Amino acid sequence: MDYGTWRGVFSLIILAIFIAIVAWAFSRRTKKQFDDAANSIFEDESSIDNSDKPESKKDE
Repeated sequence: MDYGTWRGVFSLIILAIFIAIVAWAFSRRTKKQFDDAANSIFEDESSIDNSDKPESKKDE
């Protein structure tokens, strides 16, 4: 196989990967997961784990 054939095969592989990613992103199976992730910013802060926040200093 020559260089042109390899470029064609590589282009088809990249195209197939792109189509697979787009199909996954817009599939109905993942819609709920993506909606939950998109709306997680609006959740109540008390339901989120606050272990990474620094302790408030009451001495000051």
